[in-house]
Amino acid sequence: MTTGKEKTTTATARPNARRAIAGRLSWGLADQAVCSMTNFAVGIYVARSLGLSAFGAFSLTWVTYGVVLGVSRGLATDPLMVRFSGVPDASWRTAAARSSGTALGVGGAVGGLCLAVGLAVGGGVGHAFAALGAVLPGLLLQDAWRFAFFAAGTGRKAFVNDLLGGLALVPAMVVAARVDSVAAFVLAWGTAAAVAAAYGCLQSGIRPKVTGAREWLRAHRDLGYRYLVENVGVSGAAQLRAYGLGAIVGVSAVGVVRGAELLLGPFLAVLMGLSLVTVAEAARVLRQAPHRLGTFCLLLGGGQAAGALLWGAALLTLPDRFGELVLGDVWSAASELIVPAALGVAGAGLGVGAAAGLRALAAARRSLRCQLFASACYVGGGLGGAAVAGTVGSAWGVAAATVTGSVAWWLHLRSALREHHHNPIREVRTP
Repeated sequence: MTTGKEKTTTATARPNARRAIAGRLSWGLADQAVCSMTNFAVGIYVARSLGLSAFGAFSLTWVTYGVVLGVSRGLATDPLMVRFSGVPDASWRTAAARSSGTALGVGGAVGGLCLAVGLAVGGGVGHAFAALGAVLPGLLLQDAWRFAFFAAGTGRKAFVNDLLGGLALVPAMVVAARVDSVAAFVLAWGTAAAVAAAYGCLQSGIRPKVTGAREWLRAHRDLGYRYLVENVGVSGAAQLRAYGLGAIVGVSAVGVVRGAELLLGPFLAVLMGLSLVTVAEAARVLRQAPHRLGTFCLLLGGGQAAGALLWGAALLTLPDRFGELVLGDVWSAASELIVPAALGVAGAGLGVGAAAGLRALAAARRSLRCQLFASACYVGGGLGGAAVAGTVGSAWGVAAATVTGSVAWWLHLRSALREHHHNPIREVRTP
């Protein structure tokens, strides 16, 4: 029988838990706002400074970075978020050192490859890829600290990190504009990230343990390699679409698509990095109130989808004069993609809610199947649409693909929740 004192304690604990969640989400939103503004500023500055063709080349390096980021997150930080969110500080510190060391190792290995290939290819595109190779370690380490801080529930530190990186980007971009090349802008972007990465080491008091990468990968190979394939499926699909679109329509078309993405930048940036908050929160909901996980994911995904649609509607009312001020020559073509791009982001946002639930449940096999299916739809829709109706057709094909993929995510989450209800025992791992 429940006593009055126990009822009072429970009633008090629930508002406190809600406030704690709201606080963590608030720091997550603040951090994403900084990242959104930073990414938006980089894209706009480069688009206005270099023109459509060079902006297309910059967009190819951006998409390539997304692929490498997917590798780093899958091997290093996704397992950290699933298994070390809300754990004792000693366990978190050990895990964060090995996880960040793994991210740094990925950056060094892939960065060296990009540097060699870029120098061999030469030209504007080759030099841009060489510059990307030089800055990849700093970019990936900055991202790793974001995940680590949110896993520990200290999103404020992630916010400070990324704010510092945004501030460092201002003088770096001014210098890059004087050089006036794609490679210079890539170096400026990466240098600012390195500043944030270094400050992350100071804030955490942790030195990335690259020598612990092998042990980390071995301990979490059941999740890491599946998440690797899953994340590369996401970013690899975007890269295939970009390269295919460039081959079918032209490199300028890649710049047009990137311009439309910049218009939806706040929501795209949230979708790309939302696992900083959502996976950790979904994992906490699963531990504390597993019956509420489905509702949490639905509210999360539905809220993002609604926000993307509202933002897209607002963009439709944007005067051409303002659009040209923001994107320059890119605006005219990019504005034609607002409706399909907004629908695509809304579909992806709805799916993110279900994806967070599957990650929290550690249902790596199910999430892998979902992501491979969604990625295949994305590439097929994007390139099929491009073959039929050019850049606009590609945008509509992607919109249809993201909605289809979202349906698959939710079907698998429903099945995974049923399985968890019948077998609720969760595996516990050491760092």
